[in-house]
Amino acid sequence: MASGLAVSLLPPVAMAAKTDPEQGPELGSGQPLEQKLETGLQSAFEKVAPIGLAGAVWREGQMLWQGQTGKRIAGEETPIGVSDLWHLGSNTKAMTAALWARLVEQGKLVWNMPVAEAVRSAGLDVQLHPGWQDRTVEDFMRHRAGLLDARYVNGVWLMAARIDRRPLPVQRADFTRRILEAAPEGPLGVYAYGNANYVLVGSLIEGITGLSWEEVMQQQMFGPLGMTSAGFGAPEGQQPYGHVWSGDKPQSIGPDAPVSDNPKALGPAGTVHMGLSDYGLFLTAMMQAGWLTQDSLTRLQTPLEGETYALGWIAPGSRSWAAGPALLHNGSNTIWFATTVLAPARRLAIVAVSNDGSRGGDACSALVNEMIGTLTENAK
Repeated sequence: MASGLAVSLLPPVAMAAKTDPEQGPELGSGQPLEQKLETGLQSAFEKVAPIGLAGAVWREGQMLWQGQTGKRIAGEETPIGVSDLWHLGSNTKAMTAALWARLVEQGKLVWNMPVAEAVRSAGLDVQLHPGWQDRTVEDFMRHRAGLLDARYVNGVWLMAARIDRRPLPVQRADFTRRILEAAPEGPLGVYAYGNANYVLVGSLIEGITGLSWEEVMQQQMFGPLGMTSAGFGAPEGQQPYGHVWSGDKPQSIGPDAPVSDNPKALGPAGTVHMGLSDYGLFLTAMMQAGWLTQDSLTRLQTPLEGETYALGWIAPGSRSWAAGPALLHNGSNTIWFATTVLAPARRLAIVAVSNDGSRGGDACSALVNEMIGTLTENAK
């Protein structure tokens, strides 16, 4: 995801090799992991030297470990805290896709919904271009509908969206109308990762439910799952700031800065923040049927044949350490970074987060690899 500093699309497939080990022994109970995981955290932090870095591991819905190091704000002394909030960037996409699944289960939406039908159901004032007639909403969630960000999520739109005071559903409906009244820029079935896809999906959810995407998230996800720290945009209050580096000098960007996050209208594509313990509730719900059925979870996590992007998740295939298919995604608004890896067959979730957009990607990759290595080594 992107900040006003720069439009960072962060195609997650490009990052997969850094956090996608091919081999590893089977996981098991092993010996206590806390000290080894803490050592891995310190190793990743010292190797990359971000402002702050944190990680967590869950198995079978239980947090096995959480650790954090570094500072909330560069140049100040307050350390990262166990309950601090983290901007998740494009990891929000998996939440928007899961929200669609939740509404399907309630009979408000359907899978494989043609975009023309979705626009009618949402009551959007759109003269649909004929080029979109063969697309479904899932094609947008899989980034294969032919929608390219360059025309819509660009510097001109970012500047205008920051000062737009219209209600967010109105902004998103206008954004969706501009997309769907123009011809697709790419062919159906060709992967092109972009944030506009999920803004469009969020707008359809708003039209069908009559609520803002933020309200539906609170009503259908944050509330039922008990995610009390979840919110949108840069975390406010006594929380970490996001950072970027200029040469060897870090710049702190607090929540009051105009570029502390993407425009709010981009929410469905990547503005969620929360504490790690609450994020674990969502990730557990993605691996254990309950909030969603197993059929829905399988659909969310399964790419089409010959493809590697599912619905909000990169799905690179089976990995021995995961005892089956692995899932992953990265997120960044250019001043924060977050990496998430799931092994659904093991009901294992691994997360690394940083309040540093410049160094956070490498730091999160290093920490995820340390955690996977420790977990597999511990099972020998």
